[in-house]
Amino acid sequence: MHPKLEKVLSETAARNPGEPEFLQALTEVMESLDPIIERHPEYADYGLLERLTEPERQIIFRVPWVNDRGEVMVNRGYRVEFNSALGPYKGGLRFHKSVNRNIIKFLGFEQIFKNALTNQGIGGGKGGSDFDPHGKSDNEVMLFCQSFMTELYRHIGERTDVPAGDIGVGGREIGYLFGQYKRLTGVHEAGVLTGKGLGWGGSLVRTEATGYGQVMFAQFMAEDRGESLEGRTCAVSGSGNVAIYAIEKAQQMGAKPVTCSDSNGWVYDPEGIDLDLLKEIKEVKRGRVRDYAAARPSAEYHDSGNVWVVPVDVALPAATQNEVSADDARELLKNGVKIVAEGANMPCVPEAIELFQEAKCAYAPGKAANAGGVGVSALEMQQNASRDKWSFEYTEGKLRDMMKSIHDDCLETAEEYGKPGDYVYGANITGFRRVADAMLAHGVV
Repeated sequence: MHPKLEKVLSETAARNPGEPEFLQALTEVMESLDPIIERHPEYADYGLLERLTEPERQIIFRVPWVNDRGEVMVNRGYRVEFNSALGPYKGGLRFHKSVNRNIIKFLGFEQIFKNALTNQGIGGGKGGSDFDPHGKSDNEVMLFCQSFMTELYRHIGERTDVPAGDIGVGGREIGYLFGQYKRLTGVHEAGVLTGKGLGWGGSLVRTEATGYGQVMFAQFMAEDRGESLEGRTCAVSGSGNVAIYAIEKAQQMGAKPVTCSDSNGWVYDPEGIDLDLLKEIKEVKRGRVRDYAAARPSAEYHDSGNVWVVPVDVALPAATQNEVSADDARELLKNGVKIVAEGANMPCVPEAIELFQEAKCAYAPGKAANAGGVGVSALEMQQNASRDKWSFEYTEGKLRDMMKSIHDDCLETAEEYGKPGDYVYGANITGFRRVADAMLAHGVV
């Protein structure tokens, strides 16, 4: 590793103890930057790397709310505004018991480069809370969201910071958050949040965008090898928004997804996932995947292990960070996997990535393969700004073009810097170069 990169990585690790996911994300990027730093030493000057690895702003706040039993509950809220060189901070809010500053910083750092890859003029940020909406009534979720926004509203705006949804934050939560923002500001500022309802500023395809984009990217990976997803068997992890719409798009492309999962267990359905049934259970009834298996005779439910033991051609991790271990990668490779495209953020541990690459399995990191979600969020902002409304077909076409552009940019950059076919190098260097050029142009700020 270039001495400057090594120094910054070491100093950042010393300044951020107890933040393993953040340092994991940082290390992956830094390990990719050797070729560009060697060719363009100016990127190692002006404290650029040091500034890039330190968030511009970190906000931590108390979120008190009252549950249905009249008890006062207290959660912790976060917003990390990491880098605004390319535009207003953009990144989702995650409501999950695992949320802490480390998780939000890792997600925000990844978001910088993901957003740069979309070429949509958006910076990187992330936020959330250790509040878990599962098992909460609508009233409890509303009261929490209102309390959360009572602090967050001071720090966001359509030209400053534009949050969206993530794990635990869907249409219901975005609605409550937007309503409280409107109440506090007295302004119907549609562009302050994305993932809104279609009747009040939302965009068609935003719900589907991350999962659709993930599968589109996998298709472009297959085409680069002279192949297709048609007729391929896919393992999908998760059963939230990303997983559901990855399954939907894979089926549209003629592939057969055969798995899904949640925090309690996983399902193998050799006949292919019944998408209508899965949507009813997860999106309408807010149930668990065991309910899917109970209602589907061909499905097997497992409360231990994971989806990666199933023989498949394509793996689509769409649940959460570090869900694919080195042992999982070995099992997938043994069973013949040819393509891995990440829908979650950093779902594969570094050792798993190395195994995929050594085996010549096409592997795409989340910052490239799952960028469709934030990409369509930026398109939602564009529609809000122009008071326009695009059709589903037109917006999906824009998403497809964006994913194709990201795919091709990654491969072209990897080729340019001596790493042909390496999507990790391609994504990291492309994103870094766009952000770094803007930071140099703006001076030391």
